[in-house]
Amino acid sequence: MQNSFYKWIPDWRGWVLPILVILAWDAMSRLDANHAYAFASLGQIWAGVVELSRSGELLVNVQASVQRALTGLLLGASAGFLIGSLVAVSRTANILITPVYHAIRQVPLLGLVPLFALWFGNGDTSKLIVVSLSAFYPVVLSTFEGMLQVDSKFREVGQVYRLSRWQIYRRITLPAALPQVFTGFSLALAFAWLSTIGSELLFTAGAGLGNLMMNAQEASRMDILIIVTFVIGVLGYLMSLLIKLASAHLFKWRQVG
Repeated sequence: MQNSFYKWIPDWRGWVLPILVILAWDAMSRLDANHAYAFASLGQIWAGVVELSRSGELLVNVQASVQRALTGLLLGASAGFLIGSLVAVSRTANILITPVYHAIRQVPLLGLVPLFALWFGNGDTSKLIVVSLSAFYPVVLSTFEGMLQVDSKFREVGQVYRLSRWQIYRRITLPAALPQVFTGFSLALAFAWLSTIGSELLFTAGAGLGNLMMNAQEASRMDILIIVTFVIGVLGYLMSLLIKLASAHLFKWRQVG
């Protein structure tokens, strides 16, 4: 009981390095004019937080980025799960789809940006395609591998009970593969968030944290750049934490024994 209580208390040693970095940053900002430009002081950063909060600009861009990331994740992960399942249960689909999947996966998403810009313009459509693809790849792979790793003896039991192929998939293959599928989903979430910010930096039309960073760069607002970078990191961490909590709750049975 005592150990389970203390595991939720953050270790104070984990705060030492961040505090030292903050103090060093503030000291650098006070050295001279050049350092003051490159290292915005804590006072400037706080003033920037107040400015963005009062104007509502930060909230609008956070909402745009989070919505874009979740939409792309939903589209990409759903398509990835369907393709991964199809390739895992159908030999014909495996032969037809797998070579194309691996060929496309080798092309970096950044290399496809000019093509998407020409086809779909510089707006949300191109961004969503980039985010969806980044979520699509890991879910396809994890779904395929998870279903292949299901022990064939389980399927044989289903055949003994004369279950149809759909029943075997729904009652045996899918439940057994779910932990592996969820692992791919957690990777897809991380990739979707990273590609959301990246796509907003490359396709500058519309709201988003990446767009806010580009505007801050053009205006030489180092304080806003730092604030947005911090917000991106915090949101990414919170998403990762939620996935870990969901995994621990959904797959408690894996820890038994």
